[in-house]
Amino acid sequence: MISNPELVLRIVLSAIVGGIIGLERESGNRAAGFRTHILVTIGSALIMLISVQVGIKYGSDPSRLVAQVVSGIGFLGAGTILRNGDTVIGLTTAASLWVCGGIGIAIGGGFYIGGLVTAGITLISLRYLNKIEKAFKKRNRKIILLCQERADLLRNLANVFAKNNIRIKDLKVNKDELKYDYSILERDDTMPLDKDILEIECSLIFEKQLDINKFQMELSEIEGVEQVKLLS
Repeated sequence: MISNPELVLRIVLSAIVGGIIGLERESGNRAAGFRTHILVTIGSALIMLISVQVGIKYGSDPSRLVAQVVSGIGFLGAGTILRNGDTVIGLTTAASLWVCGGIGIAIGGGFYIGGLVTAGITLISLRYLNKIEKAFKKRNRKIILLCQERADLLRNLANVFAKNNIRIKDLKVNKDELKYDYSILERDDTMPLDKDILEIECSLIFEKQLDINKFQMELSEIEGVEQVKLLS
C-alpha cells in the first residue's frame, strides 16, 4: 500500500509540474492554460494512484482504469483545436494536455524520473523549439518590380509587405544604371522625385503558407507599379 505522505507527494508534484507547463500555455493566451493543465495532471495522477491501490488490494489489472484517462484527455484536447479556413490552431495545446495526462500517470505510479524528465523536455519544446519551427516554415524569395518613380511608392510597398507579414532582407533600387540602397522604413516620402522608371529588387522572407498569387496581385495594384516579376 502507498503511504499517505507518499500519496500527497505524488499529487502535489503532479500539480506543480502541470502548473509549470500550463503557465507556458497561459503566457500565449491559449484555450487551455494554467488551471486546466493542473487539473489534467492531478486527475491523471489520482486515477493512477487508485489503479495501483486497487491492483494491490484486489489483484485487478491497473492499466484498465488508466486507459480511460487517455481516452478522456483526447476529448478534452479536441475542445482546444480550432479551424479558421486553412489554418488550424490549438494542436500544440491539445498535445500538451495529453502529455500532462501521461506525466500525471507516471508520477502517480511512482515513476518520478520519467515524469520529471518528460515535463522538462515538454517545457523546452513549448518554450524554445517553436523558434526553430518558425525558421523552417519561412522561405526566401526575390522579386523585381518595374515602377514609376513616385513619392509614395516605397511607403505603399512597405504597407503590402507588412500586411502579408513579410520581412525585407534586402532592397535595391536601380536607376539609370546606378544602384542605390534604400531602407523602406527610413525613406523620406517628401523628397521630390522624377517620373522615371525604377527597377526595384527585393529579397523577401515570408511564411510558407503565403498566397503568392494574391501577394503578386496586391503589388501590381499599387499605383505606379508597372510590372512584377517573382524569381525562385
